[in-house]
Amino acid sequence: MTATAQTLRPPSRTLMFLEGRAIHEFGAFLGALPLLSLAPRGDGHPVLVLPGLVASDTSTGALRTFLSSKGYAVAGWRQGRNYGLRPGVQDAMLGQIRELNDTHGRKISLVGWSLGGIYARQLAKMVPDSVRQVITLGSPFAGDPRSTNAWRVYEWASGRKADEVDPRFGGELAAPPPVPTTAIFSRTDGVCAWQGCMEKTGAQTESIEVESSHCGMGHHPAAVYAVADRLAQKEGQWRPFDRSGWRSVVYPDPHR
Repeated sequence: MTATAQTLRPPSRTLMFLEGRAIHEFGAFLGALPLLSLAPRGDGHPVLVLPGLVASDTSTGALRTFLSSKGYAVAGWRQGRNYGLRPGVQDAMLGQIRELNDTHGRKISLVGWSLGGIYARQLAKMVPDSVRQVITLGSPFAGDPRSTNAWRVYEWASGRKADEVDPRFGGELAAPPPVPTTAIFSRTDGVCAWQGCMEKTGAQTESIEVESSHCGMGHHPAAVYAVADRLAQKEGQWRPFDRSGWRSVVYPDPHR
C-alpha cells in the first residue's frame, strides 16, 4: 500500500447525505436524452456492463439501454446482486467474456460502476487479448480499501476482508490494465474517496471528472456521454478525452 493510499479518508457525512441526489440525477438523465442522442454512434462491438456492490443489472439498466440505442451489443452481468467476489463469480465473468467474444467475433469493452469497475480492470489484466477498453465509474482501485463508506457493507456481503486481495484475480488493483483505460470520478462522491478513483495519465490511461453523486454516476448525463464518447473510438485508435469547446464547461480539468 502506498503512502498516498494510507492517507485517504472516506468522504464526509455531508457528502454521504448528499447521495440522495442520485434520484434527481436520474431525472436529469431522462431530461437530457434529446441532447445525449447527439453522442456518437458505436460500431456494434460488444459491451459488458458490471454493477456495483449489492447492486444488480437493474441499476445499470438506463446506461445499457442508452448504449444499445447507440448500436452496441450490450450485456449485463447476469449474476443477480453483486455481493463481492464470492465463489464462482470470477469464472462466470470470464465465461461471459468468452461468450461475447465468440458470439460477435470481436474484442469487448468493459464498463464497470464502483466495485464493477474494479472487476473490469482485473478481468482486462487477465484476458487483455479479449478486451478492447475499460471504463470505470467511481471505482476505488487506487486507494486504501477502507477509504470508502461502503467497506463494512462489502465485508458483510462478501464474507471477505476489505483489504483482502486475491492474487489470482488480476494482481495489484492500482496497476492499470494493458488496454486503453478511462476512470470517471467525482470530487463530490459520497461513497468513495475521489482520489482513489483516479487513474494516472499515461499513453492509454486517463481520468474524466464529472460533478455527480456516487449512486447516480451510472445515469448522470455527463458520465453517460463520456462513456459513449470513449466507446465510439475506432479499435486501435484510442485518444484521450477532448475537453475543448463546450466540454470544458461540463468536464472540469481532473488535474486542477
